[in-house]
Amino acid sequence: MRSALCLTLLAYQFCAAAAHAGPWLREEGTSFLSTSFSATYFYDLTQSTYIEYGLRENLTLGFDLNTGQSRFGLQNGSATVFLRFPLGEPTERGRWAYDLGAGASWTDELISPHLRAGLSWGRGFTFGERNGWLTIDASAKWEFGFSQEVIKLDTTAGFDFTELVTGMTQVFVTYTGGETYAKFAPSIVLSPSFSKFRVQLGSEVPFDAPENSALTVSLWREF
Repeated sequence: MRSALCLTLLAYQFCAAAAHAGPWLREEGTSFLSTSFSATYFYDLTQSTYIEYGLRENLTLGFDLNTGQSRFGLQNGSATVFLRFPLGEPTERGRWAYDLGAGASWTDELISPHLRAGLSWGRGFTFGERNGWLTIDASAKWEFGFSQEVIKLDTTAGFDFTELVTGMTQVFVTYTGGETYAKFAPSIVLSPSFSKFRVQLGSEVPFDAPENSALTVSLWREF
């Protein structure tokens, strides 16, 4: 019972962790790094680090690390190494990719190895002289130590208002332990001309518990 409860709390807290996933692979030899921090009014804290590296034109290596502390002092985390592959050729209707990963989740002294499989679709669009994009990311994670599975469906819509300001709207849905959790996450991404980093400022609002809304800050860098 305790394992199931811990996994449910873990999945709910990290349901927004895949904000940077999608069907676009990294160019060979290039990287993407993101680090994020979020906090609620009740001091539920999370931190995440997301890295992608283009091993080949058709293969991207990734690492996803999340840690958190609940208002009750519960320490938890999750780390996954994954590979992303293209699925078919890009068309006017968009492009597809899939990823396979393995790692471990933990809650205090409990540790659970896991396997993860994901499927992503995305496409870009233009409106006037500005660009935007849409993505849908679905994944299933099997937690062997907790004897549970976590199913996620994340959707993202982004639009470049100017060369320096991008708006994003995301919805994160997680199903685990017989329960469904959903969050709405609006944000803006700033690209200051004097820095190589981009800054994302936003919030995450649970549909069923808006009082648990979190403020988020992220730094992105491509190199």
